[in-house]
Amino acid sequence: MATKESSSSAAAAAAAASASGDTKIKRVLTHGGKYAHYNVYGNLFEVSSKYVPPIRPIGRGAYGIVCAAVNSDTHEQVAIKKIGNAFDNIIDAKRTLREIKLLRHMDHPNIIAIKDIIRPPKKEAFNDVYIVYELMDTDLHHIIHSDQPLREEHCQYFLYQLLRGLKYVHSANVLHRDLKPSNLLVNANCDLKIGDFGLARTTSETDFMTEYVVTRWYRAPELLLNCSEYTSAIDVWSVGCIFGEIMTREPLFPGKDYVHQLRLITELIGSPDDASLGFLRSDNARRYFRQFQQYRKQKFSSRFPNMLPEALDLLEKMLIFDPNKRITVDEALCHPYLSSLHNTNEEPVCPRPFSFDFDQPTCTEDNIKEIIWKESVKFNPDPLCQ
Repeated sequence: MATKESSSSAAAAAAAASASGDTKIKRVLTHGGKYAHYNVYGNLFEVSSKYVPPIRPIGRGAYGIVCAAVNSDTHEQVAIKKIGNAFDNIIDAKRTLREIKLLRHMDHPNIIAIKDIIRPPKKEAFNDVYIVYELMDTDLHHIIHSDQPLREEHCQYFLYQLLRGLKYVHSANVLHRDLKPSNLLVNANCDLKIGDFGLARTTSETDFMTEYVVTRWYRAPELLLNCSEYTSAIDVWSVGCIFGEIMTREPLFPGKDYVHQLRLITELIGSPDDASLGFLRSDNARRYFRQFQQYRKQKFSSRFPNMLPEALDLLEKMLIFDPNKRITVDEALCHPYLSSLHNTNEEPVCPRPFSFDFDQPTCTEDNIKEIIWKESVKFNPDPLCQ
C-alpha cells in the first residue's frame, strides 16, 4: 500500500523502544537435548530446543508470559506465549482452546497467525501450553502513547487494516469482543494484526453473555446496559474508541466505573432519545437509564478540532448509541475517509463460518487437554521423545 513506507517511522521507533533492555537468559537443555529450560521472571519456560536464544521477555499478563525467540529451522523470529496451569479450571481451558481453534481456522494478513503449538515432552504430565505466534515489533497502545508523531496516513492505514481484519472475523460469524490498542499488534513497517481472540464468540454460542470481561473503556453502550442480545456492532464501537484514541493520543472514554463510563459516553454523543433505546427490551433498563443526567451532543468538530471532516464523520457514525444505527464494518471500509486505501478485491472474507463445539457441559478439562495435545501433534507429528 502507498502509505506503508510513509507510515513506518513511528512504528519503527516504538519497536526499537520496546526491544530495548534485552537480558541474557541461561539455556539448559533437557530430554536428551530436545527441549530447553529457561528461567524467565522466576518462572520455568520450557520449549523445543529448535527455539534458540536470545530469549527475550516481551510481555506478561494474567495469562502468563510471552518471550521472543528464534526458530532455528526457519530462522524466523517468533513470540512464544506460555499459558501456565492451563487446565486448572474449565473457563481458562476453554479460552485457550478457543483461541487455538479460532486462529487455526483463520488466514488473513491482518490477523495474528499461530506458527506452532509446542508438543509437551510427556502427554500424561503437561499442564502448561506454549503457543508460538509470528513476532510483531510492538502494539498500537505503545505507538499511541509514544512521543512519535502520527501523520494522517498513519491513522488511515491503522484504521483501514483494523477494519479489513475485522471484516474477515465477522464474515466467519465471530465477534472479537475485546478490541483495544494493546491487542492490535504492529510491525515496524506499520502492518497491523488483530490478536488475543480468547474472549471471541460465535454469534450462535449458547454461553454468549457469560464471562464477559472486555476492557470497560472500549465497551459498547448495549453491553454497559446488559442488553441480552448483541451483534457485531459491539466491535464497531470499540473500533470507534480506538480510532479516536489514535487521533487524540488519549483514551476517549476512560471510565472509572460503569456509571462514569456511561456518563463520559453521553457527555460526548448526547443522551439517547426513546427511539434510540429501542434495542433495550427491558422497560426496567430503559427506566434505569433515564435516571442518569441528560446531556446534549457535543459538536465533534469542537471536541476534535484537528481531525479532518471525513474523519469526524466516520468517527460519529461509529459512536452511535443505538447499535442498529451504527455503521457496519463494510460501510466503514467504503467511507470517503478510507477511499485512498479501500479496494474490495483486497478485502477477503472467511470461506467458512467458525464453530466452537466444546461448550457442552460434558466437556471437561481433561477433554480439552487431550484436544490441545492433538493440536500440538498436528504441528509436530514426529515423536520428540519416547
